[in-house]
Amino acid sequence: MPPDLTIRSAMPADDDALWALLEPVFRAGDTYAIDPVIGRAAALAYWRRPDGAVFLAETGGAALGTFYIRANAGGGGAHVANAGFVTAPAARGRGIARAMLRHAEAEARRRGFRAMQFNFVVETNAAALHIWRSEGYVEVGRLPGVFHHPREGHVDALVMFKPLEGPA
Repeated sequence: MPPDLTIRSAMPADDDALWALLEPVFRAGDTYAIDPVIGRAAALAYWRRPDGAVFLAETGGAALGTFYIRANAGGGGAHVANAGFVTAPAARGRGIARAMLRHAEAEARRRGFRAMQFNFVVETNAAALHIWRSEGYVEVGRLPGVFHHPREGHVDALVMFKPLEGPA
């Protein structure tokens, strides 16, 4: 992880940086269940849903990654957080995603969430799975063949879960 990495709340003025991070990942169509031809406005609306918080990881003013956190569900499930992460392709393998995950967990705890759940981790996303597992997330569900990967065809998606404090 770069020693000068900062993670802060994303502001409206960061929309260009967010789009620069989101666009190549969404266009690739291999990790998010998002239409690869999604437009800028729709992508930012998805990422910046009003019921969540968006963060930007940067060093020296350069955006290296972004994530959101929000409740995974409402009502009786509102104490479980959900999050989505994007790391700039040029910044991968430098500890950015792990730093964002740890920041997301701390922020989720601060907001009163008792657990974190990722609903749709594509099984071919080896880098994400390695990080999530090494940080204590366990597979609690497998959805067979539900993701149509642009090169691998239909692959499984995993549901990953981690308590943030005590039993969830």
